[in-house]
Amino acid sequence: MSSFRKIPNVVNLATNREINDDICYVLQKKLHVTDKFIDRLGLEIDLEGHDGCVNCLQWNDTGSLLASGSDDTHVIIWDPFHKKKLTTLPTFHNGNIFSVKFMPHTNDTKIVTGAADCKISGIDVVTKDTVYVCNCARSRIKRIAVAPDVPDLFWSASEDGIIRQADIRIHHTCDEDAKNVIINLKNHQGALAEGKCITVNPVRTEMLAVGSNDPYIRLYDRRMIKVTTNRKSGQWYQKIVEDESSDSCSESELKEAWRITDNVISGCVQYFVPGHLQIKSGCKKAEHNAVTYLSFSPDGKDLLANLGSEQVYLFDVTRKHPAKYFTIPSVPIIKEYEAVNDSIHENNGMITDTCLNDDKTNDILPNVIEDIKLAANEHFKNGEYLKAIRMYNDAIRKYKTSAVLFGNRAAAYMKRAWKGDMYAALRDCSTALKLDPDYMKAFFRLARCFHELKRFEEAKTCLDMFKSKFMNHADSHACRALEKDIEDACKKHTVEKNRKSSRHDNRSERSVLVSLQLSGIYVADTNLGLQVSKPEKVWRKKASDYEHRYCGHCNSTTDIKEANFFGNDGRFIVAGSDDGSIFFWDRFTENNIRILKGDSSIVNCLQPHPYYCLLASSGIEPVVRIWTPKPEDGKVNEKVVRDLDLAAEKNHKRMKKDDLDVMFISNSGSSSEESSQLECRAS
Repeated sequence: MSSFRKIPNVVNLATNREINDDICYVLQKKLHVTDKFIDRLGLEIDLEGHDGCVNCLQWNDTGSLLASGSDDTHVIIWDPFHKKKLTTLPTFHNGNIFSVKFMPHTNDTKIVTGAADCKISGIDVVTKDTVYVCNCARSRIKRIAVAPDVPDLFWSASEDGIIRQADIRIHHTCDEDAKNVIINLKNHQGALAEGKCITVNPVRTEMLAVGSNDPYIRLYDRRMIKVTTNRKSGQWYQKIVEDESSDSCSESELKEAWRITDNVISGCVQYFVPGHLQIKSGCKKAEHNAVTYLSFSPDGKDLLANLGSEQVYLFDVTRKHPAKYFTIPSVPIIKEYEAVNDSIHENNGMITDTCLNDDKTNDILPNVIEDIKLAANEHFKNGEYLKAIRMYNDAIRKYKTSAVLFGNRAAAYMKRAWKGDMYAALRDCSTALKLDPDYMKAFFRLARCFHELKRFEEAKTCLDMFKSKFMNHADSHACRALEKDIEDACKKHTVEKNRKSSRHDNRSERSVLVSLQLSGIYVADTNLGLQVSKPEKVWRKKASDYEHRYCGHCNSTTDIKEANFFGNDGRFIVAGSDDGSIFFWDRFTENNIRILKGDSSIVNCLQPHPYYCLLASSGIEPVVRIWTPKPEDGKVNEKVVRDLDLAAEKNHKRMKKDDLDVMFISNSGSSSEESSQLECRAS
């Protein structure tokens, strides 16, 4: 059994740091943010000064200053510790400011901003003069990124699909020959590609992560990319699609245009995506889940992504984990089980287990883990699936070698059936079968997961193996019912695919696609909804799966919603929500541990202080809020949301509504000034 997490004695550490310099590091890193601090976190102050939604926040390197950008096109520099506004910086922007950054190694005298007016500006904080201007973008600037060890460079992501690199020391002229394009997403994703967010690894600053208007996270090694000009960049594909016929561009012109504009060479990019959102030929249509925010862990090994209309995901950038497929060994092993103890039944059209207690596995759990499992099973029987999942999470965190814990959690995921739950159940079934290949219920649940995910061929293969492996159940009602469901679904899928193929007739785009395919540049994939390059298909196929998933918040209305690591060891995860709440999760158990009410409508921005247990937040209201641990004086914290499960359930229902419904829910009761939020809506 793995040992429980041990927290160092604070008094001993505080005493010993006087004679041991290394203790200071332990105090800062390990005790920056703790469970007790999270439990006591409350509102410290509202910083007022903006006249519109506050769309971006940024601490300086030392954490002494906080910058905020707003719909009012102003940037304010705050001193949160003295609870006052230091200076207001007017900008030349005439649109909502979406990103603000302090330039490294400038003694906090220079900042850069990006806005909805498609412009980037560099501002001298002391003189309030504009020292840098870029108008190259053809759509909104969504994010700006800087690197801690690179004083003068910054990178921007804009909705024209271009990732640009700029040097604030160099006078910039916006023209077609401006050499500032580092990545053109349109070259591989197609004409509809948009840049949504960007971040730099704080430890390995050559690693540049980019989020787009699809669920894929792209991690580039910028040392391998040559900065290019704007010439033809991002325009050639759009131009030929708009033309009436493919005759306007010859095959050689297509190849030359693509060669000139593409500078992303093989080996310089890795892709990451939740396995259930990975686009597979013949499986399903593309999901349009834009990546609204990306952030690296303090050690640079993990990458956090907040996906629109989905959940928050954590990826390990040091190891590759492909999405789960049916990989159970094909050699049948016949297991004789008593049908009475391992019966499976059909319940309201969903084939499930009768209970969880009677799983026949080789697990012998420690008493404390067994008690947690039994309590979780009881919640499951009562239909309290969120509580059951939370307890299974705790048990798995403490004891990772139990097949039954993973199998039971899979059953709870399947019953809860939130977005991504069926794939999470598939992952758990796969893990359970690795721990115990003869775990009958996990095998059957695996087949059901493939079916629910519309991966019918894998479902059929899995069920066939189940029937040969567990012959006593091959003729059971549940097995025959699932087999019929899979056969019917396969037939229906084939009919729909043929009907859609016969209806497809788009003259201008179709003729262009023929030219693109003949030229060897692009490949048609009707499942993608747009045309992608051949390298793009390879990169997507090799995309790595997630390590952890954090559920409960809602990210459907805005496309600037953040998610961040909280604490120098990155132990906690924080994210805003459409219900105006701030969600806190334990990074390792994935459990939601606290919810605070942070805004009357929507919380978009959450920026943890680099050294103290202090959090800055903002959203639709024109204020910046500072959150700190409050005294243990018994006073009621009015900002605490008490019922965590109820809040999560409501957000799940929010994400099931269409965009228009979510918009009205999010803006109900808000002032007319908040109508500018519509400009922040996801595309």
